[in-house]
Amino acid sequence: MAATTTTRSFLQVAATEEVATPLRVVQIEGLVILKIIKHCKDHSPSLVTGQLLGLDVGSVLEVTNCFPFPMREEDEEIEADGANYQLEMMRCLREVNVDNNTVGWYQSTLLGSYQTVELIETFMNYQENIRRCVCIIYDPSRSDQGVLALKALKLSDSFMELYRSNNFTGEKLREKNLSWVDIFEEIPIKVSNSALISAFMTELEPETPVTQCDYDRLQLSTSSLMERNMEFLIECMDDLSLEQQKFQFYYRSLSRQQAQQQAWLQKRRAENMARRTAGEEPLPEEDPANPIFKPLPEPSRLESFLITNQISNYCNQINGVSGQSFNRLYLMKALHED
Repeated sequence: MAATTTTRSFLQVAATEEVATPLRVVQIEGLVILKIIKHCKDHSPSLVTGQLLGLDVGSVLEVTNCFPFPMREEDEEIEADGANYQLEMMRCLREVNVDNNTVGWYQSTLLGSYQTVELIETFMNYQENIRRCVCIIYDPSRSDQGVLALKALKLSDSFMELYRSNNFTGEKLREKNLSWVDIFEEIPIKVSNSALISAFMTELEPETPVTQCDYDRLQLSTSSLMERNMEFLIECMDDLSLEQQKFQFYYRSLSRQQAQQQAWLQKRRAENMARRTAGEEPLPEEDPANPIFKPLPEPSRLESFLITNQISNYCNQINGVSGQSFNRLYLMKALHED
């Protein structure tokens, strides 16, 4: 009997993929990237968000479509309208046979200032209904310098486990071996286009290989970008200093409480020695009702971790911009000498 080979369909693979394989790459169609860029640039410098739609199969998260969220304000009625808008949009996409499976969201940012508690809370809300989701971050201000500032982020599993317990004390962080670099994981992005679109883009490609993006990279003026990065970096340093002051106040209070406890224990022990000498029962050496024996709550280190992430991000951006500026200046100097 001849051996027959069976080829499983895409739906069969998706249905039998029960084991949670690690997410290796986010595959985005070129049209989706263009939609994200247009939405973020049209409303810049205001920050906008939108929904990502696609398929999650194996180690690849495919993003095949997206749609923007309407601009909303801090109002319950407006937020309810936004939720209704999302549901109605998903229903319309389903009717026209377009992927309507939510795989995350995208949002714009200003010079990489996206690492906030609000982003983490949004991730946790998505995780309640979606096994794996990502957030696509796009920075229009950096893209103006000739760089496609697009990245895909997710929360690390160890951080999500710790966030659910809401215990960011120093002891718990050391136990989990978690540092500020372990909060977010950046997933590589792969841009994918159909063969028909690739052929069409080849026909539209100009004869000259130089593009506008190449001209943007040659701009000598980067002072405004450097100044804004420095301003944000100084603000983050001030915020980090305030967080450190909270911990300094906590440790001073803890040291003061321990000194009060030792003084109280010495006094109680001296009193118990006198009671034993008089033939009386000694008193307990600890009194839970005494305020000095109540443990002081340790401040959460989550905010300081996020601020440290932001500082690292701004430092990397300053380093990259300054390095590219020096290269361009040396190039111009050589051209003038010639």
